[in-house]
Amino acid sequence: QVQLVESGGGLVQAGGSLRVSCAASGSTFSFDVMGWYRQAPGKQRDMVAIISSTGRTVYADSVKGRFTISRDNAKNTVYLQMNSLKPEDTAVYYCFGKRIGISENFGQGTPVTVST
Repeated sequence: QVQLVESGGGLVQAGGSLRVSCAASGSTFSFDVMGWYRQAPGKQRDMVAIISSTGRTVYADSVKGRFTISRDNAKNTVYLQMNSLKPEDTAVYYCFGKRIGISENFGQGTPVTVST
């Protein structure tokens, strides 16, 4: 069974940087799309950034210019570099992996807290 395991979350001051990582285990395939969603307390889970296996990216407007998503297909790993963090970026960040027409998977989440 495929598992997505996030790491790298934590506490950072506003204006700081953080990188979260996600590694897929238990699979012999590569995801067509990988990415990150986030969910703040009392809010719905929203897409932050996604990246295809060919490197095409899509970002939420709220993070454009501040966050960068990347992936290592050989390692089935996806990263999210977050710069110029704001308190409103505080949320649980969930890794996402999708095989088009077959399955979608989410990790357990890693919390990111941005203090003022």
